[in-house]
Amino acid sequence: MTIPNDLKYTKSHEWVRPEADGTVTIGITHHAQDLLGDMVYVESPEVGRKVAASEECAVVESVKAASDVYAPLAGEVVAVNEAVANKPEMINQDAYAAWMFRLKPDNAADVSGLLDAAGYKAVVDSEAH
Repeated sequence: MTIPNDLKYTKSHEWVRPEADGTVTIGITHHAQDLLGDMVYVESPEVGRKVAASEECAVVESVKAASDVYAPLAGEVVAVNEAVANKPEMINQDAYAAWMFRLKPDNAADVSGLLDAAGYKAVVDSEAH
C-alpha cells in the first residue's frame, strides 16, 4: 500500500498536501479508494463554502457504497477538481494525483496537527485487525 511521505493524513482517510500559496489540496487516500472500489460519482463542495474541521463537505460514490469526505481543516474552499467530478475513476487510477478540492485554511498551522505517513499507516494497520 502506498502512503506518500510528503503528505498529511486524517483518520477518516483524507490526504492533505500543503501548497506554496498557503492553500492545501485534499483528496482521499489509496486505502480509501481500495476499500470503496470502482468510483462512479464525486460530489465536491462549492467554491467559496466555509467548512469546519471534520465537517462532511464532499461525497464519493462507488459501486459498493457512498462515503462522506471530511474537511481536514477549517477554511474556505477555493477550488474544486472538475476533472475528477467528470471522471471519478481517476481516483482509482491514482488517488494521490486525483485531488478533490483545495482549501485556504483559517489557520495554516493546523496542518501540523494532522497525521504523518507513519501515523496514518498505524491507523490503517489497526483497522485491518
